[in-house]
Amino acid sequence: MLYRLARPLLFQLDAERAHHDALRFLDAACRFGFRGTIGGAPVHSPRRVMGLEFLNPVGLAAGLDKNGEHIDSLAALGFGFIEVGTVTPRPQPGNPAPRLFRIPEARALVNRMGFNNDGVERLMDNVARARYRGILGINIGKNFDTPIERAADDYLYCLRKVHAAASYVVVNISSPNTANLRQLQQSDQLDRLLGTLTGENRKLAARHGRKVPLAVKIAPDLNAEELRQMAASFVRHRVDAVIATNTTTSREGVEGLENGGETGGLSGAPLKIRSTAVLRELARSLDDRIPIIGVGGIFAAADAREKLVAGASLVQLYSGLIYEGPGLVRRIAADLAAHP
Repeated sequence: MLYRLARPLLFQLDAERAHHDALRFLDAACRFGFRGTIGGAPVHSPRRVMGLEFLNPVGLAAGLDKNGEHIDSLAALGFGFIEVGTVTPRPQPGNPAPRLFRIPEARALVNRMGFNNDGVERLMDNVARARYRGILGINIGKNFDTPIERAADDYLYCLRKVHAAASYVVVNISSPNTANLRQLQQSDQLDRLLGTLTGENRKLAARHGRKVPLAVKIAPDLNAEELRQMAASFVRHRVDAVIATNTTTSREGVEGLENGGETGGLSGAPLKIRSTAVLRELARSLDDRIPIIGVGGIFAAADAREKLVAGASLVQLYSGLIYEGPGLVRRIAADLAAHP
């Protein structure tokens, strides 16, 4: 209710400024003891996925807290798990502003942020300060100026840095806002990258006596044959999970709307059909050999259940929070617990 009153005011602001202001407000509310009134008591509906025990199946997608600065405050919303990032080896400013746009008529967002973040060292400092002890995913990427043929170097650097603190690590090869990044989804390049990263992950597990699952986040703009080839590569390299999906370059559902033609990745309600179709096709190809985390267009429990029926084991939210507010987390988790 409170968010519905605040949303018109937030929507008067530039979208990126509103994003930061909302997180600062959430931090303040938690700091002054109001965390229980924001999201309500967390829903306990445990799910075991990737060998990890999740409080409930509703998680926070990467992108909302790129630097891990708001982990404790976001945990107060009742998420079953939190994913931070995308983080790169070196700090980078991302693309020029404005770079985040609302399309309220379609309950959608367009972003061309470009992996803006303070670098993996700063993220690790923030994670170390957080009190949260739930499942924490860390999403890693490459710096914009690292040549695509050297991308593995950036992912290796980040993997080594975050391994000790992450519950699981996500390899982001699907953002449309870093030039040529999606080339890494192509068969030969994907095989080389996964071979390098899964091999290093096994060495890190042996060295530290702790296995950290490795997941891959894919694009929604893939056809059935591309998904079959990727599924075979995921199985071959024993990837622990796949996140389906990132944002889309399609503008289906926002044609002719203000900001609909902005460059960047489209998320929100118009993404749901496309991302769920990719999830369903991927699940068919994987045949239960690797779990899938479903994300894209979840605004209600029915949307989350649709992802689970299509083959997901867990779901993640982002754009839905912008339009529906923090209470969405608990509403979905409670409904899924009551009607499994």
